[in-house]
Amino acid sequence: MSMLNDEPHVVQPEPEPVAYGSPPPAPPRRDHPRSSLPLTAIVAIILAAGIATAAVTAAVVTNSRNTTATTGATSAASVAASSKAGAAQSVVPLPTIYKQALPGVVTITTEARRLGRAGQGIGSGVVADMKGDIVTNSHVIAGAQQIQVTFSDGTTAAGTVVTNDTADDLAIVNVSVASSELHPIPFGNSDTVLIGDSVAAIGAPFDLSGTLTEGIVSGLHRSNPGAGNQGISAHDLIQTDAPINPGNSGGPLLNTLGKVIGINESIDSPIPGNVGVGFAVPINQVLKLLPNAAGTPNQ
Repeated sequence: MSMLNDEPHVVQPEPEPVAYGSPPPAPPRRDHPRSSLPLTAIVAIILAAGIATAAVTAAVVTNSRNTTATTGATSAASVAASSKAGAAQSVVPLPTIYKQALPGVVTITTEARRLGRAGQGIGSGVVADMKGDIVTNSHVIAGAQQIQVTFSDGTTAAGTVVTNDTADDLAIVNVSVASSELHPIPFGNSDTVLIGDSVAAIGAPFDLSGTLTEGIVSGLHRSNPGAGNQGISAHDLIQTDAPINPGNSGGPLLNTLGKVIGINESIDSPIPGNVGVGFAVPINQVLKLLPNAAGTPNQ
């Protein structure tokens, strides 16, 4: 059943007719009691209220200015701290890396007798400290009867083997030169290296000293299956696609901060040249031989 049929019918009263042209009724008059305060008292109250309002306004403005100043100082300090932290980790341009590292890269030439025949070998090395210690590969100085070290400015010196670690394919050669010739390259931390990191290699491929190549870290914890044929037993290597060729052995593999993260060691190639698969000994292995080398691991 629809409830609409049960609702009572309400008759609305007809509105009273309005006479057109009649003036609207006057608004009711309200009489305000006359103030009992004298005029001087009223003026004093108004002045006091104005002074109080001004004081409150000044306090609010002052507090706002102080807050703004404090906030601005805090922001400036935060930006400065952030900029300082960012600067410490900023990437160094490749030309700058090359310019800074080149004086610390040497070419190593050896006179060796292998398989009953005399021959000459070419490799690279890294200046590790101000004592004349130079890091290279063990296979670079293997069987050497004479070792000559040539610095980037052409200065040469005879080298003497101090340490020969065939297990990690590392060797330390010492030279006696003026301290002005020694420009150690800072060491990084190979434990922090990631696949995809940009890297650069400097060395003397095919006796072309001071050659720079670049690439990325292609793999970690590698072993070079072809190294066993050369008497190399290094393992846990850094793989890179930075072009490495004969003569690069013993040179530095650098990160984007210009620090040495590895010693370029070998290539795996079916031809006598680079095909994009190179290997480097992690620099932390070198620090076991030279704990006081050009810096402790930090990057």
